[in-house]
Amino acid sequence: MINIVIFGPPGAGKGTQSEKILEKFGLVHISTGDLFRANIKGETSLGLKAKSFMDKGELVPDSVTIDMLRDKVEENPKAQGFIFDGFPRTTPQADALDTLLKSLNTSISACLSLQVPEEELIARLLNRGKTSGRSDDADETVIKNRLAVYMRETSPLKEFYRSQNKLEEIHGVGTIDEIFGRLSDAVEKHA
Repeated sequence: MINIVIFGPPGAGKGTQSEKILEKFGLVHISTGDLFRANIKGETSLGLKAKSFMDKGELVPDSVTIDMLRDKVEENPKAQGFIFDGFPRTTPQADALDTLLKSLNTSISACLSLQVPEEELIARLLNRGKTSGRSDDADETVIKNRLAVYMRETSPLKEFYRSQNKLEEIHGVGTIDEIFGRLSDAVEKHA
């Protein structure tokens, strides 16, 4: 089983590349944002719990998120593996994910970190902002703040996965196919 954590700053190409990885390796995509929306819309007990925190403007506790992840993994017993997108974001979340996967007799195979220079990210996001309708992609000040938050919050995660020899820093500049080739090589190295 191949289990991948993919992360990178806003505009790094995670969405585009995740789709290509899913297709090539037959993995199941798990996005915490999608999980929250599906559980809330379906009015599951976990969705109602998550909504109670979100309605108060609070973060959903990691325990609720982990329970949603467990349900999603268990719904796909024949999966070749999973791509975790949007989780973990902190070292305690990475520990919790490791514990969950260990209880299911599997583990994270690799953490793919897309590396893109800040100037390139800003240009990509401003360009995306012209067509996406996302206000956070249209304002350079907001973009720079999002990038600063990302850098601050993900540094510990890189060290977490580096210490396990699972971190693969991938040069995220080039054509979509060039970047995908680098990602594929990294996945195959850990398969």
